[in-house]
Amino acid sequence: MRHIYILIALLTTGIVSAQIPSGYYNTATGSAYTLKTQLRKIIDNNGDGISGEHVAQDNGYNALYTTFLTSDKDFYYENNGTLLDMYSEKPNGVDAYEYTYGVNQDDGSGGTAEGQKYNREHIIPQAVFDGDSPMKNDAHFVIPSDKYVNAQRGDIPFGKVQTANFTSTNGTKRGNNTNSGYSAGYTNTVFEPIDEFKGDIARMYFYFVTRYETSLNGWSYDMFDGSNNKAFNQTFLNILYQWHLQDPVSQRELDRNNAIYNNQNNRNPYIDHPEYVINVWQSSLSINDFEKENGISLYPNPVEGSLLYIATTSSLQVEIYNVLGKKIITTNVDSIKNKIDVGFLYSGVYLIKLSSDKGSVTKKIVKK
Repeated sequence: MRHIYILIALLTTGIVSAQIPSGYYNTATGSAYTLKTQLRKIIDNNGDGISGEHVAQDNGYNALYTTFLTSDKDFYYENNGTLLDMYSEKPNGVDAYEYTYGVNQDDGSGGTAEGQKYNREHIIPQAVFDGDSPMKNDAHFVIPSDKYVNAQRGDIPFGKVQTANFTSTNGTKRGNNTNSGYSAGYTNTVFEPIDEFKGDIARMYFYFVTRYETSLNGWSYDMFDGSNNKAFNQTFLNILYQWHLQDPVSQRELDRNNAIYNNQNNRNPYIDHPEYVINVWQSSLSINDFEKENGISLYPNPVEGSLLYIATTSSLQVEIYNVLGKKIITTNVDSIKNKIDVGFLYSGVYLIKLSSDKGSVTKKIVKK
């Protein structure tokens, strides 16, 4: 992967420099679903009385192609300014085809095979919100894509494909969901992007359920649970969170966020602040039954010295991530080998994922 990570001196702040307007997130002071509502007020199109508020703009459906001219050009892989299509881009190879903006744009014809036409792909399908505005026109979750591959996905959710019945030229797949591990709990057809773009798509979903929080309980979709708060079906929350961790924010996402802000006056907070994901959904990602079943406890937390102890009755895989989702430590613990040296970590907030063959739990730790 060609990720460019943003270094920060103090992880406790969790701030990623991405040309965020001064004071933009000043009112994001809460936790859990309160924080999500605070973020929604910052990024929505209502006048919420926030000091220095930036009200989102709806520029209409046709304006998406104009936004794509600055938000979705390839200056990261071939670096030639062609359309950046997540379903055809080969990060470490030669793309099977490329599109130039304004050439072979969807005109109602073609699209019977890859490489013929490009159009607008709604990462959350239009059918979910009946094609209504402003959702239909929101570039934060609408991307340019090959028309044929877009059609192969249709309205199906994203997930981890077990056996593919369609594979695009860059390895994007469609097939039955893998009903095990972090994707357990769903067996129907899903669509899986390549690893390079899994985190991008996850953070688009986190944006969507935050930006349109007050409408979610009126929409039906396999990935959603019908609530305004948690928003996601547990299986898909687990999938999206895993993708968020394994594919951290890239320079391409930072640039895209800035470009869209310049056009529609709002931002994706989960790109600017990746740690907001665990801050909002931590209670849903922590599975108490798993912790009890495996006799898990972490101490001390905060960690003031060099050692973090994990008491457990089982063998566990341990992964520690910084707030950008970059994996820093991978090791194993059990009832005898129960300590991890974290003395080299900077002071700040980290995520620790504990996994066994029975599931996993993610928690927050603080290094002093």
